[in-house]
Amino acid sequence: MKYIKTFPLELFFWITALMLLATTNAHYHHFTLCPLANLGFENWCPGCGLGRSISHILHGEFSNSFSEHWFGLPALLIILYRIYTLTYNKNYKILTTNK
Repeated sequence: MKYIKTFPLELFFWITALMLLATTNAHYHHFTLCPLANLGFENWCPGCGLGRSISHILHGEFSNSFSEHWFGLPALLIILYRIYTLTYNKNYKILTTNK
């Protein structure tokens, strides 16, 4: 129970987001939370297509990923690095407090 209280919430969100992107169909345009896209500025928003781009990468479709958004691969690498650092920091804190 003590571990659940100290589990980083950010780590949970990043892992959940990647799992959802890995299971979604990026060829189908889903509902978006982007306020600019919902106002009709779909071609102008710099972030639109980023989730679909990451989803294409997770499905091995690299050319489709780059056509959706050029920053898909760097964003995925940044997210994976963040998951790694959150996991490493969490494990390091557990190991040092148990001594």
